[in-house]
Amino acid sequence: MNTPASHRSGSVAVIGRPNVGKSTLTNALVGAKVSITSSRPQTTRHRLLGIATFPEGQIALVDTPGLHRQQGKYSASAMSRVMNRAARGALEGVDAGLLVIEAGRWDEADTLAYNVLSDTGIPVILVINKVDRLKDKSELLPFLAQVTEGRTFAAVHPISALKKNGLEALVRELLAHLPQAPPMFGQDEITDRSERFLAGELVREQLMRQLGAELPYATTTEIENFSVDGNMLRIGAVIWVERESQKAIVIGKGGARLKDIGSKARQQMEHLFGRKVFLETWVRVREGWSDDETALKAFGYE
Repeated sequence: MNTPASHRSGSVAVIGRPNVGKSTLTNALVGAKVSITSSRPQTTRHRLLGIATFPEGQIALVDTPGLHRQQGKYSASAMSRVMNRAARGALEGVDAGLLVIEAGRWDEADTLAYNVLSDTGIPVILVINKVDRLKDKSELLPFLAQVTEGRTFAAVHPISALKKNGLEALVRELLAHLPQAPPMFGQDEITDRSERFLAGELVREQLMRQLGAELPYATTTEIENFSVDGNMLRIGAVIWVERESQKAIVIGKGGARLKDIGSKARQQMEHLFGRKVFLETWVRVREGWSDDETALKAFGYE
């Protein structure tokens, strides 16, 4: 199929503080779950490409970990430094930046994200997410005036990524900032990550969703086995924790929690990969892995 001369193609970095809905927005624009989500900050730990293809053009969305100041027990760790490097590194060579914020809230972490984007010189589009949660919609205009005062944005778009409201106008805006070029990826491609990587992330998503306040940040996943058996995928996943006491919590009484984590992750894998999945999970201990640069590199963190 011939690509029209008016076709646009390029990359857009999705930047913001933790838990504003960057991954939910990326998934909504791509039309598939390429980035895991949960209500916990810093669910996204890796830089990940989501490929959104439309008749008029193709947008390569660079989903990033949330930018944050390094303070406190977990945010000052090697993991925190890796995530901040990944977020800042996502800005290299992109055509535009999306600054995602939460409707009704702007704090110093939003200012940090804006400054990082603004310093690049690329067009910055402000996306005000979660507008559906504003009880009084009349608060939106004063909030818009507050956050845009003294700051330069190429455009401002109030949206709800979860409910997919306002996305059509946002897509038109993004395409307008991209160069005229043929697609960079095939029409059916949705990410640059492998199924093996995505499988590990889907297990970790369940850890983020099902465990207590601090424990998810002491866990990571590693895929030890990923093989094709006819129309079935056989996957072996290791959940790494930092202490024996954490291992017992992840496994749960009689193995119930680990079984539930595996079951929900397997269902998500089958939906994403479009085939049956046989998933085995184990829990192992590696003390202090989240503050060990060597361990982080071994576990695939950039």
